[in-house]
Amino acid sequence: MRTLIVTEFVTLDGVMEAPGGEPTHPHSGWVMDHSGPEQEQWKLQEVLDCELLLIGWVTYESFAGAWPNYRGEFADKMNSMPKVVVSSTLTDPEWNNTTVLDGDVVEGVTALKQGDGGSILVGGSATLVHTLLDHDLVDELRLMVFPVTIGAGRRAFSDTPRKSHWRRTASATFASGVRVDTYQPA
Repeated sequence: MRTLIVTEFVTLDGVMEAPGGEPTHPHSGWVMDHSGPEQEQWKLQEVLDCELLLIGWVTYESFAGAWPNYRGEFADKMNSMPKVVVSSTLTDPEWNNTTVLDGDVVEGVTALKQGDGGSILVGGSATLVHTLLDHDLVDELRLMVFPVTIGAGRRAFSDTPRKSHWRRTASATFASGVRVDTYQPA
């Protein structure tokens, strides 16, 4: 069985929206204020260690519009690795090695996890992540916490009365003040 890893950039107040420059958010680009070579290397290794990228449609649109224009080891991996985008409207994805999951998300992701191969990485994709968390499909949760609050925006966790227990399995702090905490279901 494959391991499903959710990795998110989050602010201290739990916002995951607008980390890289989205024009619709008043505090867009907050990741760049606190970036550093150590955490960039950490993210590269994270991607290199995974075999499949699973993302939602909004994240797909952003990634597919950017990654094909980048060069280097990180871009090579992102552009060449198999990708599955969850969408009920996308029919012909243009980004290399992308297929569409357009049916029941829980059934589709369960089937992906039961397949052969290495780890599945999910980044961004708030709606998809909420569904995965709500259906106990996440095997590992990596929160890269940035020392900034922005007040409003999409959160890493949905607004639900459901209670979940996690245990921290690793933590790393970078010179920039950014910290990565890794959790697994308890």
